[in-house]
Amino acid sequence: MENRTEISSLGEFGLIEHLTRNSEIKNASTLLSVGDDAAVIDHFGRQTVLSTDLLIEGIHFDLSYTPLKHLGYKSVVVNLSDIYAMNATPTQVLLSIGFSNRFSVEALDEFYEGVYAACEAYGVDLIGGDTSSSQKGFIISVTAIGEVAPEKFVKRSGAQPNDLICVSGELGGAFLGLTLLEREKMVYQQTGVQPDLEGQATIVGRLLKPEARKDIVEFFAETDLLPTSMLDISDGLSSDIMHICNQSKTGCVLYEDKFPFNDDAKNFAYKLQLDPTACALSGGEDYELLFTISQNEYEKVKHNPSISVIGYITPENEGMHLITRGGNKHELLAQGWNHLKK
Repeated sequence: MENRTEISSLGEFGLIEHLTRNSEIKNASTLLSVGDDAAVIDHFGRQTVLSTDLLIEGIHFDLSYTPLKHLGYKSVVVNLSDIYAMNATPTQVLLSIGFSNRFSVEALDEFYEGVYAACEAYGVDLIGGDTSSSQKGFIISVTAIGEVAPEKFVKRSGAQPNDLICVSGELGGAFLGLTLLEREKMVYQQTGVQPDLEGQATIVGRLLKPEARKDIVEFFAETDLLPTSMLDISDGLSSDIMHICNQSKTGCVLYEDKFPFNDDAKNFAYKLQLDPTACALSGGEDYELLFTISQNEYEKVKHNPSISVIGYITPENEGMHLITRGGNKHELLAQGWNHLKK
């Protein structure tokens, strides 16, 4: 029997002290961290970027197939992704959690191991947060803070007609990972048969341990490329390009044959009789960067293997369309993942 330390044995302050005991400062901008009433940061003349996320058990994650360490890692990374989506560098995070008495100190330690692994991987400081008991389930709130040189942040609303639409990485993998894990959960509940993940480490990893595209934002800085608009793909390509078009008051054309897919993910989609394009359009949780650039910047991105040009921006009155592999033109529909439907 593994040790189980009841949270009540530490008390709130004892718990915070226990969970943050290994916190190390990495950024000069962090002047005061965990341990005071509030943290103090100074970005030395750079602009501050803030983003916050709420993750609730049963809505955003399922602990029956999500290891707590992965959940800690993902909770931080999905917020850092929002900071990168502004063309900024994340520097600090605040993390608050609510948990029921079914969680032990050891379970929270495991969660925090993932949190610290993400902070380490992305060079950010955990500078504060709160803990509370919750009546049931696990609740996580993360706020990420970043910095950007004045006027270098990128909004969703700057796309212009004729701009190229680009995406980093590969699409649809997280949705396929979710589909597989949900299927195996159902089989297990009905039959007690242990999950068979069919060697699909890639897509399961895309869901359980996503990464934020720090490399792409560093590439922009190195090549002096400033996208005209950008966001991270959390709701699916279809909904997310529509966010850019609606905010920029433009239309768009996407080309199905330009969508980047991972071969393993594509083959697994066919095996499940799913269309990889549909997984990309409406899957969500890929945390890739979707951005637009002026055509005269094309030379800068064309040799980057992590960036695909998948379409272009049109005037608003031309609408939003997808050109299929067969050359047919379809209107894009917002069929993304909706966190509010249950």
